[in-house]
Amino acid sequence: MTSKLRFLPALLAGAIMALSCGSTGSVVRAAVKKEKDRRPAPNFTLKDSMGRPVKLSDYKGKVVLLNFWATWCGPCKIEIPWFIEFEKTYKDKGFAVLGVSMDDEGWDVVKPYVEKTKINYRMVIGDDMTAELYGGVDSLPTSFMLDREGRIAATHVGLVSKSAYQNDINTLFGASAAAAPAAGGAVQVAGAGQR
Repeated sequence: MTSKLRFLPALLAGAIMALSCGSTGSVVRAAVKKEKDRRPAPNFTLKDSMGRPVKLSDYKGKVVLLNFWATWCGPCKIEIPWFIEFEKTYKDKGFAVLGVSMDDEGWDVVKPYVEKTKINYRMVIGDDMTAELYGGVDSLPTSFMLDREGRIAATHVGLVSKSAYQNDINTLFGASAAAAPAAGGAVQVAGAGQR
């Protein structure tokens, strides 16, 4: 069973890193991986709040932001409004956010949180087996940007900036050429993490 304590050291390290990044001004961020370097995202089937099966493979053909999170995770709460906005803005363009809650209490805590925060994207409950498919997911939040072929194009461990996600989305939509000069240089504002 996933435990909140299991994530505590990684969360504390991430918080310290985020604070230290804030004091230095900027960090170097990696670009979205080249197509030849992307590996297929492991498929899974989990249930949504209505008990319907959700297969990751059903999202093939879309750019997907796959977010592992929990209701008790402070940095996760910062990202959620961004993801709501991305879902609203890009849904009709072939984009989807898929949230994988790692809460031990399951739908008892997740469903009220989703309703309270008006999350507009699909949510499932993950488990240790799902986390292991993605390399263990030892820190929350952890997000994977998937290309239209269902391959992992970028990984974010811990809290990164909204613009880091925006750059990934633009790149995966093929809009990076137009957006890159203004938003996508090698140096990112404080708060962006390595992938």
